[in-house]
Amino acid sequence: MSGYTFAEKALARAADVATARAGDILDVAPDVMFSHDNTAAIRRIFAEIGAPGIRYPERTLFTLDHAVPAPTTQHAQNHAEIRAWAAAQAVHWFEVGRGICHQVISEEALVLPGETILGSDSHTTHFGWLGAFGMGVGRTEMAALWATGQLWLRVPEAMQITLTGHLQPGVTAKDAALRIIGDLGMSGGEYRSVEFAGDGVASLSVDQRPVLTNMMAEFGAMNAYMPPDQIVFDFLDARRTRDYAPLYPDEDAVYNQRYTLDLSTLEAQIALPHQPDNVAPLSAAVGQPVQQAFLGTCTNGRYEDLAAAADVLRGRRVAARMIVIPASAEIMRRAAETGVLSTLIEAGAAINTPGCGPCMGNHMGIPAPNEATISSGSRNFRGRMGTADAPVYLANPYVVAASAVAGCIADPRDFLA
Repeated sequence: MSGYTFAEKALARAADVATARAGDILDVAPDVMFSHDNTAAIRRIFAEIGAPGIRYPERTLFTLDHAVPAPTTQHAQNHAEIRAWAAAQAVHWFEVGRGICHQVISEEALVLPGETILGSDSHTTHFGWLGAFGMGVGRTEMAALWATGQLWLRVPEAMQITLTGHLQPGVTAKDAALRIIGDLGMSGGEYRSVEFAGDGVASLSVDQRPVLTNMMAEFGAMNAYMPPDQIVFDFLDARRTRDYAPLYPDEDAVYNQRYTLDLSTLEAQIALPHQPDNVAPLSAAVGQPVQQAFLGTCTNGRYEDLAAAADVLRGRRVAARMIVIPASAEIMRRAAETGVLSTLIEAGAAINTPGCGPCMGNHMGIPAPNEATISSGSRNFRGRMGTADAPVYLANPYVVAASAVAGCIADPRDFLA
């Protein structure tokens, strides 16, 4: 008999059964359930269920991150309702300014290797960087989770992505994610467990790893996984409050597809409008004018991303307006302490409250009609940033910063010493 994939092992553990195989239907009890600004809408669905309250508040958390600080009265009212509900249910709670849900949950070590986390956000695949099973669910499913603490899931088939080598200067995990999606398409990982392997994984830092698992949401993945190693364990040991038992796929696990990417030969990539899989080498777009550069989001708003931009911007001024939004207060504080924020500000960048901001078209950087934005975010669908006829390009933080300086899409190697 063949071995088991990570997904098979993780969901068997979450369902408290001895073993599971792809295709099995399980009643899964996640270790963590979370929602964000959509909590108020989920609560209205929850009210129809008639449950007296959230069954497992200690496993439940809310963040405010998608439209913070509130840009409209309607958003403010939504936030007020969520605050009251969080206090009444005694759940884990993170206020405006703490940061984006995925980054905050990672920093707080609220989910650990081998555990299962279900969130009402499509980028819940993010938590695979910790060796956890992370999956996004809909609002109705989250309401059911609040009421019962369980959700039935079909165990997914799995594909293996092997990373080899090391990234070159000016190239990041963002480029690897774009290349994978460009090669295999936005539906390439649809309802599958995308499981990373290879020595290239170990070469990636704490800030680089989440980029890949996060962007597997754009690949259609049910979840994404990286085998946790000492880098992850060290990160967690300074933060965690409970023990954990990591899970690893068996060497003879069954994968229905395998793909290999050599990081050492990878060059900077760019996703052209209007889809994340419309990917080309950066050189194909160099010189294309941009009016705005946006650095942030749950994909690329971490410290190393800000520091990469600072390396490009140091001693220079931006020609296109640049919006910088750290993914969390912890990242913003570190960037302030190390001088990274000062470098960005001196170059002319605008620094905003940790959160999602213009990534979903809420505020703090919505483009005018026909203005082009180069973004470190994960999605560039038409209208994604709030304006239907404003094209969005996706690229790594070095490219975003270089393009801000040049006023057009630029190769960061021209700005790095």
